[in-house]
Amino acid sequence: MGNIHNDRYDEIKSLLKKSKMLLEQDTQDNVAASIQSRINQDIDYETALDDEEEDKTPTPKDKQQKYRVSGGILALHGKDRSDLDITTDEKIAFQETMDEFVDEVSDLVDFNTLNVYENNVDWSGKIIDEDIDFTFTIGENSGIYINGEMIKVDDDFLNVINKLQQFYQKFKSKWGKVLASRKKTKESPE
Repeated sequence: MGNIHNDRYDEIKSLLKKSKMLLEQDTQDNVAASIQSRINQDIDYETALDDEEEDKTPTPKDKQQKYRVSGGILALHGKDRSDLDITTDEKIAFQETMDEFVDEVSDLVDFNTLNVYENNVDWSGKIIDEDIDFTFTIGENSGIYINGEMIKVDDDFLNVINKLQQFYQKFKSKWGKVLASRKKTKESPE
């Protein structure tokens, strides 16, 4: 009879040992899950950003609405729903911009989204026959930016660069007017 008690004692002892091991493993997993959940909860922490980075960092309050206009995409960004409404003039300006680019710079181009923010506009694309990525910006960081890999600098390349520079002036003028029309005069509290 003593043997049965010893067998049960050993069996219970073995089961306790296994359950302790499982509990320890479970606790380690829970610690990792707990740390992950605390990290997820701390998303709203603040970091020190310089003014330039702060302007580019989207806040959860910013909204975006994209519109397809004749094969291109126009994205309006703003804080209020009213900032995301597109006007007929903006649609026409976007269509004209794409058409003029094809006529004046290159007909082999893939356009990316044209983004309209409160204080700036940026638009990019790729000129396929020269393998050049371009970006036009007006507002805070105005200019033309190009990117490419192992671009052959020849007369064709220089011609495309000159066309980009000339077209940028039209782009800047047209979209500067759009930005100005989107600006709303805020009433001062009296």
